[in-house]
Amino acid sequence: AVFLLVLRLAQGFALGGEWSGAALVATENAPAGKRAWYGTFPQLGAPIGFIIANGIFLAINLSLPHPDGTAQASDAFLAWGWRIPFLFSAVMVIVGLWVRLRLVESDSFTRAEKRGTLRKFPLGLALRRYWWRLILGTFIMLATYVLFYLMTSFTLSYGTKATTDAAQAAAEAAGTPFDPASYVPGLGFGYTDFVLMQIIGVVFFGIFTLLSGPVADAIGRRRLLLWVTAAIIVFGFTFTVFLLPQADPKFTGALVQAFLVFGFVLMGSTFGPMGAVLPELFPTEVRYTGSAVSYNVSSILGAALAPLVAVALWAAADGSPWLVGVYLSAMAVLTFIALLLSPETKDVDYDEIGAGETVSL
Repeated sequence: AVFLLVLRLAQGFALGGEWSGAALVATENAPAGKRAWYGTFPQLGAPIGFIIANGIFLAINLSLPHPDGTAQASDAFLAWGWRIPFLFSAVMVIVGLWVRLRLVESDSFTRAEKRGTLRKFPLGLALRRYWWRLILGTFIMLATYVLFYLMTSFTLSYGTKATTDAAQAAAEAAGTPFDPASYVPGLGFGYTDFVLMQIIGVVFFGIFTLLSGPVADAIGRRRLLLWVTAAIIVFGFTFTVFLLPQADPKFTGALVQAFLVFGFVLMGSTFGPMGAVLPELFPTEVRYTGSAVSYNVSSILGAALAPLVAVALWAAADGSPWLVGVYLSAMAVLTFIALLLSPETKDVDYDEIGAGETVSL
């Protein structure tokens, strides 16, 4: 457990700077008027990574023995097969290292270095002078994180949890007691079946991540995100429309697949512009630090808490997902307010951001 914790800390330390570095490489080197589009390419790592990782998982899982049917995870995969994807990931490490060794600093960073505006302790400057932008960036990203982890983590748990009837039948077959009143039911999909449904949804995630960039460059980041966030608020109130079991299992499957597609379309539309929005809130000397702090504090408030909150609300509603949807809508309202309070950054000059700003603690 201690070793796993150390690895998690190392992973967090790496990821904490990784996203900002990728976003800044893309946006600081982008041609005029195309920062949001260029900023979507680092964002594609999430949907492409999800598809590759789960695709490899499914391929290996399906190639191993399945005494309980291919819809369930293979016992052999759970015992040792899960190690194979980790070995494959070594290829990505080599590719990533090669890319990093060939990186050069952007012109924006070089000009700031020549002007002598870089700081040895940028975090202190960001907290002291740009604290309000840190708060805005954190809450601008909040709905995105909550939506992503509900669409991936919560829906997988809810979708693959056995229905009350199936759980009771399994308990009777095993000769174990079963209390329907205390059982929190799900939709009863097979594990691999539901992962395939998620992969279909994530394809739309990737497409709309890429499409959102040119739209944000054309109409502005703030306007696009206000519309998308409003749609997320409405989407949160549709959970009971899409995610409750129906009399016809095929109809249930169609509704759930539509839910995943709609949710991931919104996810791509809100996630894509973030590669430009957060860096554009900060001047060059604190851009890396400011965007990284906003992105990762939001991950604590959204990504870290969302699965725990969702499971608790799922249980509190006796197996219904309606409270989980309300939670998503509430977080999206906070993001909507942050967007209303934030400036439009589409046409800002990277070298002039924060010039003359005197707000400090």
